Order: sequence, then C-alpha cells, then structure tokens
Amino acid sequence: MEAQELICPACSRVHAPDERFCASCGMPLVHSEKGSPRTSERQRRARKIKPQYTEGQLVKVARGANRSEAEFIGNLLLEEGVPSMLRSSFGAPIGAYAPEVGAYDVLVPASGAEAAREALAYQQPAP
Repeated sequence: MEAQELICPACSRVHAPDERFCASCGMPLVHSEKGSPRTSERQRRARKIKPQYTEGQLVKVARGANRSEAEFIGNLLLEEGVPSMLRSSFGAPIGAYAPEVGAYDVLVPASGAEAAREALAYQQPAP
C-alpha cells in the first residue's frame, strides 16, 4: 500500500505522511482527496491537538452545568488545539457509567491552561 500524501488546506502544498502541520503557514494538514483513507472521529480529533499543550498535570479551567455544556466547552478548546478531559462533579472521569446530569469539570494539561482560559474568556462585543 502506498503512503498517503498530506496537503495544506490553506496553501495547497504537499507534505510527507509523517508531518502534521504545514511548514509554511502552520495549518494542520489533511489527506489529499485521491484515495484518502477513512479516518475515525478519534483520529480527526487527535490531529487538532497542538503538542505544546499536552504537558503537565491536569488542571481545571471550566465547569459545565451538565455533560452537554462541558462537552461543548471541550470542543471549543479542541478547536484551539487544547486537549481536555471531563470529570463529573463527584470526581469520576466520564465513562459508560457517568450520569448525564450534574456539573462537570473541564480539565486540561497545565501547559495548555493559559491558552484554554484565553479561548474561553468572554469578550464584550464592540458596539
């Protein structure tokens, strides 16, 4: 099976399969259209994570009033390249037995905490 090329969606430059970001503009690379292998949702999410935000202990950066709100916050952070984990209000990580109701903490690695807080900071819209 031949190696799949990756392209930059912004500048259309072709990159080797072992690269993740465009050397020219820094955009995350995507598979070229021709013969693109199917990737799982987990793989697509993992490609968005910036490596510099993956170091250190987990710290709380936000709290969702319920699981849906916490997952929404986690997805916002992922768009900024910050990985996150949800923990139910009673301290258990989310899994098959976590309840759908109740508050959830949003945790990120310490190296991504400042970026996460900036991404979540509410900015008053200009008049």
